[in-house]
Amino acid sequence: MLAVSIGLAPAVPPGAATQVFDPITHKWVDYDRKKALKYYAAHKEVPEAFRMQMVKFRTAEVPGTIIIDGNQHFLYLVQPDQQAMRYGIGVGREGFGWAGIVRVGRISEWPTWTPPAEMVARDPKAVPYAAGMPGGPDNPLGARALYLYEADKDTIYRIHGTPEPWTIGLDVSSGCIRMNNKDIIDLASRVNVGAKVIVLMQGAALYKGV
Repeated sequence: MLAVSIGLAPAVPPGAATQVFDPITHKWVDYDRKKALKYYAAHKEVPEAFRMQMVKFRTAEVPGTIIIDGNQHFLYLVQPDQQAMRYGIGVGREGFGWAGIVRVGRISEWPTWTPPAEMVARDPKAVPYAAGMPGGPDNPLGARALYLYEADKDTIYRIHGTPEPWTIGLDVSSGCIRMNNKDIIDLASRVNVGAKVIVLMQGAALYKGV
């Protein structure tokens, strides 16, 4: 079974792929989209480190705060007693990563997906849904969406589910944070509107300085 690079493993530099440990060769190898799809097809779930779990987590942030480590592909929901619920995530592909401090502006169940005008202009697949795609199992936003705001302004970024669970751990999105549907359902049940969200990613554009 592959183990994801965490803990004492070297930090992932900007632009580098996720690293996983191959117990057969005893080497760290890139975990790319092809390997991720193969792993999911064999196990029907993502590698263990990307599954929801409670971990020790030292921070000065109050419980209920979301901290996203984009380079390591983890989202932490701060809990009392120096702990956090950790989830695996997919993040923005090269050129779409960002960092900043925002907040949860609203939470939606089985949300409608309306691609931004910029996405419609660059992606022909988004054109049919320019006016919105109803929520459902094939919707790119998955089972839940946490809409991220800066003050009272929608940033257009979301933390949301996905119909492609094998992409967790990869740089695949247009800037949104994606999670397995069961994980985003759990996260949404624990988070309050107004919660602080800190997004950290080396080499990313700053949405709001951190």
